[in-house]
Amino acid sequence: MKKIVFIVASTILVSCGSSEGVAQKKDYSKADVTKYMKTITSDDLKKHLYIVASDEMEGRNTGSEGQKKAGKYLIEEYKKNKISFPKKADGFYQKVPSEYMSRGFSPKLNDSENIWAFIEGSEKPDEILVISAHYDHVGMKNGEVYNGADDDGSGTVALLEIAQAFMQAKKDGYGPKRSILFLHVTGEEHGLHGSRYYSDNPLFPIENTIADINIDMIGRRDEDHKNTNNYIYVIGSDRLSTDLHKINEEANKKYVNLDLDYRYNDLNDPNRFYYRSDHYNFAKKGIPSIFYFNGVHEDYHQPGDEPQKIEYDALAKRTQLAFVTAWELANRDKRPVVDKDGK
Repeated sequence: MKKIVFIVASTILVSCGSSEGVAQKKDYSKADVTKYMKTITSDDLKKHLYIVASDEMEGRNTGSEGQKKAGKYLIEEYKKNKISFPKKADGFYQKVPSEYMSRGFSPKLNDSENIWAFIEGSEKPDEILVISAHYDHVGMKNGEVYNGADDDGSGTVALLEIAQAFMQAKKDGYGPKRSILFLHVTGEEHGLHGSRYYSDNPLFPIENTIADINIDMIGRRDEDHKNTNNYIYVIGSDRLSTDLHKINEEANKKYVNLDLDYRYNDLNDPNRFYYRSDHYNFAKKGIPSIFYFNGVHEDYHQPGDEPQKIEYDALAKRTQLAFVTAWELANRDKRPVVDKDGK
């Protein structure tokens, strides 16, 4: 009799253990995306930007002590949100050697670093969405600090806020299905060096990278939009993938309702902005890429690009657009199809 009871009890225990071991897939259609989007706030962006674009960082010139100090701040913020570096990496840094950034027309640059943080996907961990922004600026000139609050302090802090929003969702059981690499690249101001180095020396196979969302200057307005900041220039979204273009438009319509301005996406744009930020080094590799940009203003590459001139309501709303577009890319059934040649 005791033996029979023991067998029955054991069976029950094994049965219970088995049911608990089966992962229950969450229904992502029930996720409150707006809730996570709204964790991206003007106040938090402002707090980060007043540090990243402070005089203490000495203009964040590539390889400078000020840039390294800014990088340490970013890493500490990721750690606070329990976001680590990719498992395949030795730490938060990807070293970019001085020799790699050497150009005849540029000053010699010190060794520098890309910084990466990573949230592993729950269902398709080998497929990677990159969200990028450059954290360098032009440094100091004649003893004056060029703080680069908009260029690209705004994109730099946007990545921090997007990452924490995804972690909030993960805590609720809605971690991204695909992996997300938050990539702060160096050397942009001297020739897109950091993004070029990553694309030439990727941590993950390039063919596994489904898209790049690049954020470069999203905290101000330009002269063509002097009466409103409720806009963003969208560049490159349709150059390689019709899917990516549609995803961004639909996410904007559903959640944010910014005016999407495509004038600089024109193939004949004389400014050639498509070729002038870090997404381009991904696009060259055939990766669908989108570039968010507020346009050029009077303080572009001037000492007046300061945190107090940022329009934080616009910065928050544009960051939220990047988040909801990333949400769709990370969680949809299929990766965006490459159906165009980039021309």
